[in-house]
Order: sequence, then C-alpha cells, then structure tokens
Amino acid sequence: MEKDKKKTLTISSNLKKKIDTSSITSSGKKSYSVEKKKPFRPNKSFNKTAQAPNINIDTKKKNFARKFIEQQATKDFIKKDNKPAGKSKLKLKGPVDKRDFKLTVSRALNVEEIEIKQRSLASVKRARLKDKKKPEGEEKKEFKKVIKEVKIPEQITIQELSNRMAEKSSDIIKFLFNMKVVATINHNIDKDTAEYIVKEFGHKPIIEESPSIETSKSKDKIKGDVRNRPPVVTIMGHVDHGKTSLLDSLRDTNVVSGEHGGITQHIGAYQVSADNNKLITFIDTPGHAAFTEMRARGSKITDIVVLVVAADDGIKPQTVEAIKHAKAAKVPIIVAINKCDLPEKNISKIKNEMMQYELIAEDLSGDTLFVEVSALKKLNLDKLKESILLQSEILDLKASYSDKAKGVVIESKIDKGKGPVSTILISNGKLNKGDYFICGDTWGKIRAMINYEGKMVNEALPSMPVEILGMNSSAYAGAEFTVTEDEDEAKKLAEFRRNNNAQNKVLTKDKTTLFEDVKDKEELNIIIKSDVHGSSEALKMAINKIEHKEVEAKIILSDIGMINETDVSLAKASKAILLGFNVKPNREAKKMADEQKIDIKYFNIIYEALDYVEKSLSGLLEPDIKETILGSAEIQKIFKVSNAGKIAGSKVISGEIKSKSKARIIRDGVVVFSGEILSIYREKNQVKEVGTGLECGISIKDFIDFKERDVIESYLAEEIQRSI
Repeated sequence: MEKDKKKTLTISSNLKKKIDTSSITSSGKKSYSVEKKKPFRPNKSFNKTAQAPNINIDTKKKNFARKFIEQQATKDFIKKDNKPAGKSKLKLKGPVDKRDFKLTVSRALNVEEIEIKQRSLASVKRARLKDKKKPEGEEKKEFKKVIKEVKIPEQITIQELSNRMAEKSSDIIKFLFNMKVVATINHNIDKDTAEYIVKEFGHKPIIEESPSIETSKSKDKIKGDVRNRPPVVTIMGHVDHGKTSLLDSLRDTNVVSGEHGGITQHIGAYQVSADNNKLITFIDTPGHAAFTEMRARGSKITDIVVLVVAADDGIKPQTVEAIKHAKAAKVPIIVAINKCDLPEKNISKIKNEMMQYELIAEDLSGDTLFVEVSALKKLNLDKLKESILLQSEILDLKASYSDKAKGVVIESKIDKGKGPVSTILISNGKLNKGDYFICGDTWGKIRAMINYEGKMVNEALPSMPVEILGMNSSAYAGAEFTVTEDEDEAKKLAEFRRNNNAQNKVLTKDKTTLFEDVKDKEELNIIIKSDVHGSSEALKMAINKIEHKEVEAKIILSDIGMINETDVSLAKASKAILLGFNVKPNREAKKMADEQKIDIKYFNIIYEALDYVEKSLSGLLEPDIKETILGSAEIQKIFKVSNAGKIAGSKVISGEIKSKSKARIIRDGVVVFSGEILSIYREKNQVKEVGTGLECGISIKDFIDFKERDVIESYLAEEIQRSI
C-alpha cells in the first residue's frame, strides 16, 4: 500500500536552514530542500562576487536567460572609476537549451519579444574599443582643402584643367553647365574662362608666359665675338629698269637669261667681293606690281636700299612704291641711275623728280648718293661699291660671330629631291651644321647648307645667305629663323606658335564669313601651285585684288611644289581651275587629270596668269542682252486651224515681222507673254517675213490665248559678253 502512494514535491519556506534528510519519516513522504540565495536584481548594490544560484525551474528559464544576457552586456560596458569593467563572472547553472536563444520567424514577428531592430552588440563593442585606443586629448583632424597654383596656357582642355586642379572633371562640366555652357571633357577653353574657373574652385591661377623669340638688330643683345659684318643691300625699282642686269654685272653672271620673259619672279640673294676683300650681300627683288610683298620683305631685312632708275624712263609707280618701303624700314637709299650710256638719257630730270620724295642729290645740296651706272657696259660699278661701303661704315654694322644664329627666311620652296628648302639670311651669330632650329611654326635640324655659289658649307656667318635642308615642313617667306638649345625646345616652341596661329585665325575671322551658304556673288574656285613661296604669295595677293560686284575669285589652296593627285582631286571636287606657276604635274597627276578631264594651266610669267584669271571671271558674268525691235502687228481676227491650232490674223503696222524671231504679246499696254514666232502665213503660203501694211497669219510657240486688238512685237535679242 505504501508503494502505491503518490510522491509529492514540497519546498520548505525556510531557505536559511538546511533540511536534514535523516529526519524523513517512514510514513512514505519524502521532502527535499534547495538552498537558494536572494534572487538577482541588477542594481547599484549588486555584489560583483556573487554567483548565480542553482535554479532547477523550467517555467522561469526563458525570463532568466534574457536577464542573464542583459546583465552580461551591462557588466561588460559599464565603466566604473574610468576603468572598464571586467568580464562577468555570472554563470548560468543548470540545463539551458540553446534553441531558446535562436531567432526564428515567429520570434522575428513577435513585437513583444523583439520590439525594434537595433545595432548589434558586437558593433557597439568594436566602436567602444576603437575609442579607447585613441590617446587622451587628441582631437579629430579636419581636412583642409589644398590650394594649388594652376598654370594656364592660351588654350586648355577641361580634362587637363581638372588634372592640374586635382578636381573632378564632372564638377567643372556642371559648373559650366550652370553658366549655360554645354561642354564635354575634351573641349578646349580659353585662358580667361580657365582663369575664372580656377578662381571659383578656390585655387590660384598663374598665366603661362608665352615664349617669344625675336630677331632684333639691337646692339644690347649682341654677345660673344662681336665684329663688323658685311652690309645687306637690296636692289629695288621698277620693272625692266635693269636691276638684275646690274647685279649680273657686279657678279659677272647672267641671271637674266634664266628668268622667263626677262622678268625676275623670285627673290635672289648673292654676295659680291669689293675692294680690300670686303663682302657685300645683295638681295634682288622683282619689280612687277604683283610682287609688293617681296619688295616689302626685302626692305625689312636690309641695311641699305639701292634704288635703280632707268635714265631714259624716269620715275614709275614701282619706283615710288620702293621709296615708300625703304622709308618705312628707315634705311638709307642710294639711287643708281642705270642705262646712262643711252643717248636719250635725262639725268637732271630724274634728280629733279626725286626731290619731291625728299631724295636730294649731293650736287643739289642734299645728302642722298646718286651714282650713274651702266649695267650693259659696266660703267661706274666700282663707284657704286664704294658708295655702299661708305654708307655701311657710317652705319657701323656689327654682329656676333660666336652666338646662336638668328636670321630671316628670304624664300622657300619644295624641291623634288631635297624636300623643303629655304633660303636664310643670317643676321647675327654663327650657324653650324647639325644645329636644331625653329622657323615660323616649323622646326628642324640643319642637314646641309648650300651657299650662293652652289657649294656645300659647314657654317654660315652673319650677312651670309644660305640654303638649308632639314625642315620638317616648308616655312613661309619672311619667317624668323632662330637656333635653339636642343630638339625638345624646338618642338615646344613650334607647337606653341602653331596653336597660337590657329587661335588667331579663329579670332580674326569675320562674323559675316560664318554664313558660307549665303552667297551674293558667283565664285571662281582657284588652286595655285608654284615653285617658291614668294610667287605663290604674289599670285594670291594679285588675284584677291580683282574685285567685281557680281563675281569673285576664291583661292581654296595656295601651295608650293609639284602638282600631285590630291590637287587634281580637289580641283574636281570643288570645280576649281588649277594653275601651275613654274611647276609641272607628276606622272600620276597628269594621268588622273586626263581621265577626269581636268584642265591644268601652266604659266611662267605672272601677268599672263592674271589675264587668264580675269578672263575666267569674265566668263561667269551674265551677258548683256541687246534688243533690236523689228516691227509690230495688230491682231484683227483669230482663226482655228486643225493642224496648227489658233492663228492670229494680223496686220503689220510698223517695220516687219520675221519668222523664228522673238515676240511679245502686248495687251492694253501690258506684256502678257514672251516667246518665239513659230510661223508666218501669207495667202496660204508660209513665208519668212512680212512688211508694213500687209496682212498675215502668225502662230506663236506655246501660246493660243489670242485676243483681238492685241499687239505682236517682233524683236531680236543679242547677247554681249562682258569682261572685268
């Protein structure tokens, strides 16, 4: 009976006293006592050394576990006396199921258990430890913007500007977009816009100074071995006054025979030895009206101008122009009166005419040297040389024979075997073979030098003209020539000048030329190819001076060298006329021109080329129409003919009516139709003409709306070709 009785678990209310198991009665009842301390409550009076009691109650397991986690987190992070609390020694005794602490879907959806998603404890712990590692008193660093000095050239891309400022290119593009400027990363902006952007972004702009190379005659810039240099003399004057013949007599050569038509087409530079082995550099300029630029260029690079005037011809327009160029260049003038051996000479007249241009001869109490010479008979040539040397001594011309060379391009051309070739006049310094140089917007290295006698030389001294080989591209005549330190400097300066020239062309372009579709005039496209740059320049300027209200010449290409396939293709595409001045096409270009039926015109004398251009422009002019009234007839009656349509029965009131002539139908004083008389009938016979007072039938081409009292006027229209 005792075994069948149920066992019950009772907990004694007295927790302080231990229950003695030996006092269990034999009546079958068993009692157990559990020693338990006061329940844990996390407060300020909580003892750190206290340990968790043994709990064996399933119903309170979850709540106690949550309290345990909160207590451990609190113990780990609560600071006391500015010292971190140690690891909690609180341990959970008794069986605890780990699944009770896992996050399940039901728990995630249970708002009571997990109210708000919060930062993880591990994240908080890492942040606290990071703050502890920082030394005390250290403040957070504030990053200040680095202000940079930004160099700004004439033009710069947005990409390059962003790199120099260390800013994002997208920020610059946004800034421009806010200013209503749409740009991309590869767009070029000018220095003013770039400077404004740099200032807005808080940086300091620095405008790059443009490198400049100047060819100057200033004595202050002469360094090194300074000595007297030969004078540079330019021979100027009117065409056919004997300039080249005089120079030939001085040099004992015959340059005139090599010029087409006996007219100088190029600038030539030579050296002549005078007394005491002194040299004189002569520059020969053309006298034709089209070569104004050549004469102006010759006067700029010269020390003395020799003005050649024919004794039998006197002062001419090009003579006056040469005087103006020489005075503009502020160089002394020596007047050489040529052809003084002719019987029809009039020297006193020339001297008197020169007085109005402030050139007064010495025998007339002036200071201008006049020399009477004859190129043909070689009279007084020594006296001319003495006058030049005397004038050069007064000028006291000096130059350095050891400094880096400087000079000016007299003429340039493209040779078939040599490539770009330029004639350089050295103004100062010494030019050596192998020197790197810059010339205009091109650069190169001296591969070879050829003097005026056609000999190869290794060095060129001041006032010496030489042909140089080694340019990357042909330089324009009048460009400054300067030797640089090395190849890199030459490249840099050439690139700068090239960009600067391109920018100037854009800035100087007229706004009206932007609308190329609007054409008020008929245009004649012209392509010019010549042997040297000076001839091409002279042709271009002379053609541009041809002006007319209805037509104009448009030069789409002006270059030097042989005519090639590209020129022929361009002429076909642009419907241009192709002019070759002292040049011929190569084999491929000639074959292509024959196939494409492109007409190439060749000229050796400049005024022949200009005459052809004027005739071509005249062909574009609309011809004048000259009308001749033949007679008039009045319509009396209208007849219908099955084969011919309507026939106007008319009576000739004045003159005569001719078949196949032009006709006008006049109704009430107003012209209603203009056409052609198709046929005239007289008494059922077709006739060619009908006289005054006779009646006839008239049919008009493409017109049948006749009315009585209309007047048919017969006339002839003649086209008269106009010319410029």
